[in-house]
Amino acid sequence: MRLSLTPLLIICTLMGCTPAPLPAHARDAATPSAPAAPFPYAETGIADLQSRMAAGELDSVTLTRAYLERIARLDRAGPRLRAVIELNPDALKDAAQLDAERRAGQLRGPLHGIPVLLKDNIGATPMSTTAGSLALEGFRPDDAFLVGRLRGAGALILGKTNLSEWANFRSTRSISGWSARGGQTRNPYRLSHNPCGSSSGSAVAVAANLASAAVGTETDGSIVCPAAINGVVGLKPTVGLVSREGIIPISFSQDTAGPMTRSVADAAALLTAMAGRDDADPATATMPGRAVYDYTSRLNPDGLRGARIGVLYTGLEKRPGIGPALDHAIAILREAGAVVVPASLPTQGQWQDAERTVLLHEFKAGLQRYFTTYKAPVRSLDEVIAWNREHAGREMSLFGQEIMELANTTDGLGTPEYIRARSDARRLAGPEGIDAALHAQQLDALIAPTTGVAWPIRDGHGDNFPGESYSAAAVAGYPSLTVPMAHVDGLPLGLLFMGTAWSEPRLIELGYAYEQRTRARRPPRFKTDTLLPHTAPP
Repeated sequence: MRLSLTPLLIICTLMGCTPAPLPAHARDAATPSAPAAPFPYAETGIADLQSRMAAGELDSVTLTRAYLERIARLDRAGPRLRAVIELNPDALKDAAQLDAERRAGQLRGPLHGIPVLLKDNIGATPMSTTAGSLALEGFRPDDAFLVGRLRGAGALILGKTNLSEWANFRSTRSISGWSARGGQTRNPYRLSHNPCGSSSGSAVAVAANLASAAVGTETDGSIVCPAAINGVVGLKPTVGLVSREGIIPISFSQDTAGPMTRSVADAAALLTAMAGRDDADPATATMPGRAVYDYTSRLNPDGLRGARIGVLYTGLEKRPGIGPALDHAIAILREAGAVVVPASLPTQGQWQDAERTVLLHEFKAGLQRYFTTYKAPVRSLDEVIAWNREHAGREMSLFGQEIMELANTTDGLGTPEYIRARSDARRLAGPEGIDAALHAQQLDALIAPTTGVAWPIRDGHGDNFPGESYSAAAVAGYPSLTVPMAHVDGLPLGLLFMGTAWSEPRLIELGYAYEQRTRARRPPRFKTDTLLPHTAPP
């Protein structure tokens, strides 16, 4: 998660220092002897890849091998992005199976043969699931429910991505994008700068064309912040649209997985595959009629016409370059036929103390359930804290575990303090916050800059987060969608769309229409292949 709390609980993302060894099929590509040719699948969307496969111009083995070679060249060698924490050793075998099914006319779904990366708090065999922690190294639980959904739609699971350790719920001084297992994930636009988190690796991998798409998770900002800072699309769904079963938790009130892609169309395709009711996750029982929905049907380039959109002025627009970028975005929205008016959240920030209490309580209880259910090598938060102390040289050389220790002092989910906080947080951010703002002016959605631009990595000093607009949707459990908006001093800036619960179809429609208007006007994406080693942090 990328979470904003009181000064005691400022959240960051953590990533590790020893990536899993390269499999044999990728090892030879790790040290290229000559400049590489342009990557043939750069910026290619899922629909285009499927068209090429249907025409016989491409197959999954060729595509998968290309991504594996690119990961070896850019992630493990070259600029060493450290976005991928582990590769699926069966990737090429799985690709060959999917190609055989295609030749036999047995397509599983719209993602058939498409390589997808998963954040390393999501279970997927035969790989480890560690949340970046060495305490869970070698732990291999079964597929998470959403992974079964992706495989059922034909997706090829390429590997796991690095993340802020324990999804950024460990220390008040953590460094986004760092985990003890995976090292420091680097921002591909500027290697000396932070990628945000906690879904850092997923965002960087998509931005650097290391996979067709990726999946992240969010408690408060962990999808939309890294997506915005790395210039990609991130969609945080309504809590309950995508099952959390098989995902290492922070909070069952706020946790959700979601797509991280290079376009809104790809995010819609991934969400269509991921969403679904799961008896093991009670939150999905609240989605009657939404268990099966084709979100790609809402890709309407004229979707902004007649829309009513409210602009939240959060203070970010006062920072250098952000105000003009927001003004330009508003002009584009109006040019496309939307009515855009100033708006405000009546309860802005009033949920922070309640959110902190909820997360501290639910983290301890959620980990206990997860460890017991999946027979993890550690069985409680208390054991994780003790393991970190015993291995402090590897786990706590940069920062401690103050948040974990504070969560470990909580007394369970039956306390009046927790029950009151859970009710207050949802009410203040949802019905009395986002819903009230939408209803006051009959708005379809709210917009704001997602966050600021990336900041320099400073080992030992924690993070200097540039502000955010997404916390209300995260605490309310409502959806949010970030779409690339501009570049400030060469660093990406995102535009956030927020709506009420289950408003994903409308947000996708609005985001897609905005994206179609701006795609040709945005500066070109960085060229990862030409990044120089001297731009990396020491």
